[in-house]
Amino acid sequence: MRFVTAKTDEKVFVGVVDETSQTVLHVREAQRKKGEKVTIPITMLECIEQGESFITKVNEIVEWTKEHDKDAYYSLSEVKLLAPIPRPRKNILCVGKNYREHVIEMDKEGTIPEDLIMFTKAPTTVIGDGDQIYSHPHATSELDYEGELAIVIGKRGKEIQKEEALHYVFGYTIINDVTARDIQKKHKQFFLGKSFDTFCPMGPAIVHHSMIANPNDLQIETKVNGEVRQSSSTANMIFSIEEIISIVSKGMTLEPGDIIATGTPAGVGKGFHPPRFLHAGDEVVVTVEDVGTLRNGVK
Repeated sequence: MRFVTAKTDEKVFVGVVDETSQTVLHVREAQRKKGEKVTIPITMLECIEQGESFITKVNEIVEWTKEHDKDAYYSLSEVKLLAPIPRPRKNILCVGKNYREHVIEMDKEGTIPEDLIMFTKAPTTVIGDGDQIYSHPHATSELDYEGELAIVIGKRGKEIQKEEALHYVFGYTIINDVTARDIQKKHKQFFLGKSFDTFCPMGPAIVHHSMIANPNDLQIETKVNGEVRQSSSTANMIFSIEEIISIVSKGMTLEPGDIIATGTPAGVGKGFHPPRFLHAGDEVVVTVEDVGTLRNGVK
């Protein structure tokens, strides 16, 4: 299932997208129409916290609507899709330098990491599919893009073994790790240059893990104004999904709704000679196989 946070008539709800009909089911409202006590939460974070009981109940509701309430769906054109988790409870965890070619494009003599490199982005960076990335011309002249697959954690865990790691995943989404390169360089630590408002486009959906056969073998592509800039596969990551989860959780408790961006492949603006940074009027489109496509303009 593809879960979204959608808005219509000023009402925000958790929905399930039917790609064939290009519709979205208001799950909570459908449960009410089914005549049940409403147990589907209002927010995506609360839904994820319910774990497998949430998935079971949604499957039941979806099947019921097919037979009894086909009008329970909105056309996708009728709703605005927000980021699936519009305001994460914590910083977004991000893996740095997780593709060899990206390491090399940023530094020809760059050393391939032997250990996981981590940084974070503030929750206030998050915007949804179709929202505008603000270029902050007063603060940066080196606005860059980074298309990435992101993990959404589904259950609480610490000291998670690599062999068990995928059992802690709720699903996957897409993140554009927008970066002010000059600020990143100036302040050394990545946090400020990664955390300007609008610097974390996310979505459009969280795809449940059951729909992704192998998250370590997905094509990923980023286009700027229709031109392919990044094209790779998560198979080229230095650290796999399982390794990332296991390493991060050695001393840190992961909780439902935590988001981990897995790193970006080669082809970022900074890697070109001369660099090809973003400007107002540009459009960035990130596509991850089986997960979806995230589109954002720059203003």
